[in-house]
Amino acid sequence: MSSTAVRRESRILLFLRHLTSFSCFFAETMKWLVIKPFQGKPLRLRSTITQMDEVGVKSVPIVALVSFVIGVILVLQTAYQLDKFGAVSYAASLAGVALTREMAPLLTAIVLAGRVSAAFTAELGTMMVTEEITALEVMAISPISYLVVPRFLAMIVMLPCLTVLSDAIGMAGGFFVGTLAIGIRPALYIHETLHALLVKDIVSGLVKSVIFAAIIAMVGCYTPFAVKGGSEGVGKATMISVVASLITIILADCLFTAIFYMFL
Repeated sequence: MSSTAVRRESRILLFLRHLTSFSCFFAETMKWLVIKPFQGKPLRLRSTITQMDEVGVKSVPIVALVSFVIGVILVLQTAYQLDKFGAVSYAASLAGVALTREMAPLLTAIVLAGRVSAAFTAELGTMMVTEEITALEVMAISPISYLVVPRFLAMIVMLPCLTVLSDAIGMAGGFFVGTLAIGIRPALYIHETLHALLVKDIVSGLVKSVIFAAIIAMVGCYTPFAVKGGSEGVGKATMISVVASLITIILADCLFTAIFYMFL
């Protein structure tokens, strides 16, 4: 067997090993989140609230800025095309649906993948290198219960909340440019937006945000447990975590967009 084939086979085996480990890691997290609280192992709510502040509240400014700009861009781009058909007012409805179904959950997840996934990996990776996680295991404290579950729960709660905020601010940005720059009457803009939006549009975006939150939390918390090589290893793991989160989020978005298109 050639060296190239050997390397390819080793990469496949490494990928399968990581996939198996990730599945076990996710199952263990779900056990501590769903089953253990009914067996006398309560959730660490104070730590969860602290993580919610780090994950959600401190992400509000950048999410708001990105959402406002995206709302402006969507209305400008759709109005540019619709103006050829004399239907500029429909830019409001197109922007509203695009924001709630696709752009708001996806861009919010991408922002948090860059900010939060990196932070999770760097923090836990440093704890792994300095053997703090080993110390927890010696004290019979589950690292997953102590470190991972609060971060996972915080992401699951806060990303949908940030997505709702992104929906609102993105529509506000679209309203701003649509009424002031394009010349759509405010009452007509609001009417077109509300007429086009359906409950399933908002729900599908929120479902996506929950899936994206689980991906960011799991990838950001799983990667540090494989850290090797000191501070250099932490930096490499952080890079891998962000890249893996982004790729997985985009693939998941493609999958669920297709599912919602067929069944909703």
